[in-house]
Amino acid sequence: MVHEVATPLPDPVMPDADWADGWRTSPINAYATARAAAETVFGNMPAWARRLLVVRDILVAPLGLQTDGNRRDGPDGERIGIFSLISDAPGRVVVGMDDVHLDFRCVVDLDGADDGQTVTVRTLIRRHNRLGRTYLATILPFHRLIVRACLRRL
Repeated sequence: MVHEVATPLPDPVMPDADWADGWRTSPINAYATARAAAETVFGNMPAWARRLLVVRDILVAPLGLQTDGNRRDGPDGERIGIFSLISDAPGRVVVGMDDVHLDFRCVVDLDGADDGQTVTVRTLIRRHNRLGRTYLATILPFHRLIVRACLRRL
């Protein structure tokens, strides 16, 4: 079962974030690292979510926002799914992107032992302007559906 968790701000991963949410589940199978969990969460999105991202890219390209075709890589050029890898530790992986309208980070935390493990995905966003606020308000219902669907795959 996937449930929402409190995500207080400020957060040390992105201290100037102005919006956040978090979702947690207990995976069926244990993961050795947060990266392994993140690869399952972000690397295996449902087909309907991938189609929504294609539509998103078509709609935002004229606005000059990053799309799958022009996305800038993170610090080391590594990706997990469609997201740039920002940092990688055994218990926490951070992916994200910085763009003209907003910056975001998705934090995947792996906690607990094999038989009581939890995976938490927190999204942290810093909106830069009106476009960022409008964009977030528009995609928020889809964001919630996608994150929960991806976590259910654990």
